[in-house]
Amino acid sequence: MTAGTTPVVRRVAWEDPATAPLKEELTREYVSRYGEQARGELTSYGPAAYTPPDGTLVLLFEGDEPVAGGAFVRRDERTAELKRIWTDSRHRRRGLARLVVAELERDAVAFGYRRIYLTTGPRQPEAAGLYLATGYTPLFDVTADPLTIGLLPFEKHLG
Repeated sequence: MTAGTTPVVRRVAWEDPATAPLKEELTREYVSRYGEQARGELTSYGPAAYTPPDGTLVLLFEGDEPVAGGAFVRRDERTAELKRIWTDSRHRRRGLARLVVAELERDAVAFGYRRIYLTTGPRQPEAAGLYLATGYTPLFDVTADPLTIGLLPFEKHLG
């Protein structure tokens, strides 16, 4: 992060207009990496899935601008699943995604979850690096070519 700036964290509904940059940029990223069939990925869960106490969606703001965000949904009674982790392309390499993940982990614990699960695509090495750097355990062979695996699953047990 830039010295002296602390993003403001807001929990918002999936339908909140402030989520538009997250939705637009993630759609572009998914389509550029996986093709047109990835266009529907952001609508694979209904808005209610991101609503407490089952799930949540957080955005980090600098001024009025959302610069990063992410969410989780209920996977099962004790497991939350991270979804839609995003940093605006103009604000990457500042540690914002780590802040988003930390906020989501705090919320997951507060909602009674004891484990976080997630998958990322094989063409998203930045995401895999983020999860490894923030203490997630890969549930796949990290020495294998990610393109031969498909979705890359990770988990983290919460304290």
